[in-house]
Amino acid sequence: MKISVVSSILGDYSLDESLKYLSGLGVNEFELGVGGYPGKAHADALVLSKDKAAREKLLETFKKYNMGISALSVHGNCVHPNKETAAKFEADFEAACILAGQIGIDRIVTFSGCPGSDPDAKQLSWVTCAWPSEYPQVLEWQWNEVLIPYWKKAVRFAADHGVKRIALEMHPGFCVYNPATCLRLREEVGDLIGANIDPSHLYWQGMDMLEVIRLLGEKKAIYYFHAKDTQMMPHNVRKNGVLDTKSFTLAADRSWVFRTLGYGHGAMEWKQIISMLKIMGYDDSVSIEHEDGLMSPKEGLEKAISFLKECVITQDNTNMWWA
Repeated sequence: MKISVVSSILGDYSLDESLKYLSGLGVNEFELGVGGYPGKAHADALVLSKDKAAREKLLETFKKYNMGISALSVHGNCVHPNKETAAKFEADFEAACILAGQIGIDRIVTFSGCPGSDPDAKQLSWVTCAWPSEYPQVLEWQWNEVLIPYWKKAVRFAADHGVKRIALEMHPGFCVYNPATCLRLREEVGDLIGANIDPSHLYWQGMDMLEVIRLLGEKKAIYYFHAKDTQMMPHNVRKNGVLDTKSFTLAADRSWVFRTLGYGHGAMEWKQIISMLKIMGYDDSVSIEHEDGLMSPKEGLEKAISFLKECVITQDNTNMWWA
């Protein structure tokens, strides 16, 4: 396994500064944001895909610090009900696929996206209940008329440019938000689609990470992993449940908050997660994402790196003398 870091954490620093800093901390890889929600602070797929010299300079910078690219990150919503917004996300996604093929990266990380409730909708509509009956009707339209047709097309485009894995982050607010929805889309459009497991979005929904990993691992559908944690606030959960729209700045009032590694769940939990990933065949990048509102970017990141170093498994046992 290799430790990676999500590039948006260091958006205030240049690529050279970021890689030098991370290399000094013992990080192996960088999850490179190239468009969409992660932004383009270090790389812009729309520009790089058309500029060979810029691509060569990018790769030289990574080589300079002996750092790899774990994935191209282009989280977006290509099925957004606002056609102009959707087109911008789609342009970034397609440019990321082209760039991936040009620089030898076969993995893209993104969101499934979420349409509106109907063809005339202006805003997203994330359905979380089965009644009143209008909600299942919305879901049927979203999946059959928008989501599945879009991803069938997107998968063909990605494959044509050498992408082998599209890791969809299972994220509330989008159509793919848990293993069931991820596997449904995978079944509909093909195994180029897989999961980016980010425990921070799954813990507060009540999921058991070991069961999530086991389920997706059995389906050979684990394509990426984000190392990010969540702290539940039981006193607020008991009063208001887990669905929470309050600002992340109001930590004392929320039912849950994002935490850097080690401040939500302990080392034993994370060692079991890492072990289960390896048991189920995922021996790949573990990418730190830090959105802890109680810590600065660098403090939270450095604590997460130190914590994760004690958890990741970096060497295979090739001499099981007792077996």
